[in-house]
Amino acid sequence: MKKLITNLKNIWKVEELRKRIILTLSLILVYRIGSFIILPGVNYTALQEAQASGDQSMLETLLSLFSGGGFSNASIMALGIMPYISASIIMQLLGMAVPTVQKMQQEGESGRKRINMYTRVLTIIICSAQAPTYLQLWVADKGALPVDADTFWWVQSITVMVAGSMFAVWLGERITDKGIGNGISLLITVGILARLPEAFMAEFTFSYEGGNLLKIVLELFAFMVVVLGTVLIVQGVRKVPLNTAKRVAGARAAESQGARSYLPIKVNASGVMPIIFAQAIMTVPIMIASSVGGENNWLAKTMGDYYGFGYNLVLALLIIIFTYFYTAIMINPRKISDDLRRSGAFIPGVRPGEETSEYIDSLVSRITFPGSLFLAFIAIIPAFAKQAGVNDAFAMFFGGTSLLIMVGVVLDTLQQIESYLLNRHMDGLMEGTRIRGRRTQGELSGM
Repeated sequence: MKKLITNLKNIWKVEELRKRIILTLSLILVYRIGSFIILPGVNYTALQEAQASGDQSMLETLLSLFSGGGFSNASIMALGIMPYISASIIMQLLGMAVPTVQKMQQEGESGRKRINMYTRVLTIIICSAQAPTYLQLWVADKGALPVDADTFWWVQSITVMVAGSMFAVWLGERITDKGIGNGISLLITVGILARLPEAFMAEFTFSYEGGNLLKIVLELFAFMVVVLGTVLIVQGVRKVPLNTAKRVAGARAAESQGARSYLPIKVNASGVMPIIFAQAIMTVPIMIASSVGGENNWLAKTMGDYYGFGYNLVLALLIIIFTYFYTAIMINPRKISDDLRRSGAFIPGVRPGEETSEYIDSLVSRITFPGSLFLAFIAIIPAFAKQAGVNDAFAMFFGGTSLLIMVGVVLDTLQQIESYLLNRHMDGLMEGTRIRGRRTQGELSGM
């Protein structure tokens, strides 16, 4: 405990790190305040009554979870940053099929700025389509529309919701550039964490009133086991041994200083993005089916059942697909092979060049498969928790997308803080642990 307190003091001593953390917390506070600012004219009392009656589908509950309650509150940030996530998915898919987008991806910083601009434009288009659907299917359905809701009110509300979503994206980008952690993922995590205390208290109250306190103890133990497994899969690394070519110093041959090193290949190189992408994609068919055929539509009922077999099967398949997809984007075997050859390093028993590239590609594919299966399994654990008697609110945190995002984002943020401390020759937050929050001497930064 004493060492932890010392490490926390060290964080405050590093001026740049201190400013970044304060800025991050300030922007998160702004985002949380925005999720409670209700759209002008909306009957908030009617929305509260609808929530109290439990008149919410699984999709509505999930969207409310990711927006930190903004969806249920009909706030100016009701759409959250999910439209931006959807736009990012579309742009990355276009990068695999459209030569123009591929060219932009290869243009470095200038190409990245152009892609970001097109992503924002696409986000505005998606928001403009989702905002009226949200007002019609959620606000109007709950009887919360103003009595005198005319054309001006609709245009005004749609404009405010689009602006609120884009403001949330701006906050996320500012956190990424000037703060700590990945801003977009961090905002999603904060929205999820905001609902956790309420969900836990509901489960605790239910167990206490039923006189079954042992149940809550077992649930907490199982929850910690799932968290441990998630951390292990997120931090799992396959170390590929590397040899470095000898250099000649005068008449003597001497090995270079980094001769005994390794190439780290993460089991889950794609991080939390496959989970976020899969969840964003899952909302599309549900919203289309609900708007076209109503909630009694077979597709809407099947895909809207968060704990149902059909929903979890499709979610697991999407997670596996997106894990491979995003890993292919994050890891370029040919580039790694070229970097190793330029640095004079090579994998023992594998020829430099094309053979090394194929070896790394094969190794990444084999490692990604069990990693993707584990991610998919974690994502569908809430369905098993529900069958075991856990209430809906807490079951959504019992594994599933919520836990994966929280663990991944928290670890990523801690690793960035760790890097700042170690760069100033201070003990890191995870000193003495087996969490790979920092790079060792023998680890190459080729990826």
